[in-house]
Amino acid sequence: MTQWRLLRGDILVGELSEYGCDQPYFLARFTPGPGWESVRALFEAWAALRGPDPDGARFVALAKPLQDLELTLAPVDGRQPSLQLFKDCIVRINESEARLRY
Repeated sequence: MTQWRLLRGDILVGELSEYGCDQPYFLARFTPGPGWESVRALFEAWAALRGPDPDGARFVALAKPLQDLELTLAPVDGRQPSLQLFKDCIVRINESEARLRY
């Protein structure tokens, strides 16, 4: 399974360690890094999104600030290219669990 570093520029936000799959998502354990506290509230708000969102407005309101951070996922082993959040992949983090789609 792949291990990823979630980065904001050169700052380590956290690490994801894939352990399974629930199509279309890869399941991962999340370990916070030094940059986690600066983005934590944004991920928590997005993880709390539930219920109908017919026009996608709630999704956009919560995802746009995360997209603006230009976060990337870099594979620890370097065998795959880095992924940009909301361009190449989506990551939802809820406490120590993450769901990754790419």
